[in-house]
Amino acid sequence: QVQLVESGGGLVQPGGSLRLSCAASGGIFSTFDMGWYRQAPGKQREWVAHISADEYTHYVASVKGRFTISRDNAQKTMYLQMNSLTPEDTAVYYCTRGYARGNLYRPNDWGQGTQVAVSS
Repeated sequence: QVQLVESGGGLVQPGGSLRLSCAASGGIFSTFDMGWYRQAPGKQREWVAHISADEYTHYVASVKGRFTISRDNAQKTMYLQMNSLTPEDTAVYYCTRGYARGNLYRPNDWGQGTQVAVSS
């Protein structure tokens, strides 16, 4: 069974940056398609980005050019570098393992989430 643990959330001012990490255990990480979701207060959970096992990446339009998803297979860790943060990025961010086909992604396993708050 795959376990996913996020870290790196916190409070940041608008325009600032954060890097989220997701450490995976169980299974063969290099074969995983991985992704990030987020859920803002009072809103539905939304897909943010995903990275396939062969490192193709896709992003929701609202974060394209500001967020970068990456992975380190040796460390069994996925990252989300978030730059130029705005209050609209405030949410709980969830790491997932799932199934990717091009720009389509279906999550199967979820982490517990990490809170990101963007406020002055």
